[in-house]
Amino acid sequence: MSELNDRLVSIAYGAGWQVVKRMPEGAAYATFDRIADTLWSRRGKDVLRLESNLRRVVGPDLPDEELRRLSKQGMRSYFRYWCDAFRLPGHSREQIVSSFVAHDEHLLADALAEGRGVVVALPHMGNWDHAGAWATLAHQPVVSVAERLKPEDLYEKFLAFRRSLGMDIIPLTGGDPPFPYLQDRLKAGGFVALLGDRDLGRGGVPVQFFGSKAKMPAGPAALAIDTGAALMTAELFLDGGRNAVRFHPPIEVPQEGERSRRIFAATQLVADRFAAGIAAHPTDWHMLQRVWVDDLDPDKAPKP
Repeated sequence: MSELNDRLVSIAYGAGWQVVKRMPEGAAYATFDRIADTLWSRRGKDVLRLESNLRRVVGPDLPDEELRRLSKQGMRSYFRYWCDAFRLPGHSREQIVSSFVAHDEHLLADALAEGRGVVVALPHMGNWDHAGAWATLAHQPVVSVAERLKPEDLYEKFLAFRRSLGMDIIPLTGGDPPFPYLQDRLKAGGFVALLGDRDLGRGGVPVQFFGSKAKMPAGPAALAIDTGAALMTAELFLDGGRNAVRFHPPIEVPQEGERSRRIFAATQLVADRFAAGIAAHPTDWHMLQRVWVDDLDPDKAPKP
């Protein structure tokens, strides 16, 4: 039965790419807004988790009705990502670049011009596919890692989509370890972009995030420390209805001490940057999973 369900999901996504990218822009976004509003009104576990995460961001004093307003906007932003994902393959290169807004783009350009490689760490915000396509066309090909999705056919569709935009995408699992490849690309002056605001596995680095303990991937900091590449952060958000990014200056990665301590310190600096960006654009943070360590306690998890 699971194979049948996987196949149906794959067919549905394939149909989405064919249909949504041909819809008028206003009709497409209105349709996805309605889907988001319907799911939000059902108060399922994803919506409750989003609200729980947003509560950490906005603090305990915001009234519940305002939190729900934020979560409704957040669901719309999340489904805007999916609408854009289906529509981007139908856009020309000129449309991809002209429809994207880049704030402080010179910071990225200056770092790339140094030739020592750049690692940009991103939270799950806005539209990272559009950002990656824009950066590839406006600057140089982005190298990134994709988590394998189920069914496999769906994963292949996403992989082909991202590669068609010009990005160099490698699988997180099921192939050669990605870390050595990323190191080589950075040593050659490459541009690596990695999502880095959630890692509850054994390799996660403990950080303080909005006043509580969370874990984040060691990868961005480790790559910068091992290769000498610049380590930057950026947040993605909607700006006047357009996908946008804001870059920040390279992080001053610690140069002395044990490698592990340097990674921990640099990852905390990344977490601090993420927190500032998310606080500025909370409704564009698409985090519908657990982030904080104490949320793993079932007694503290939100109840549907």
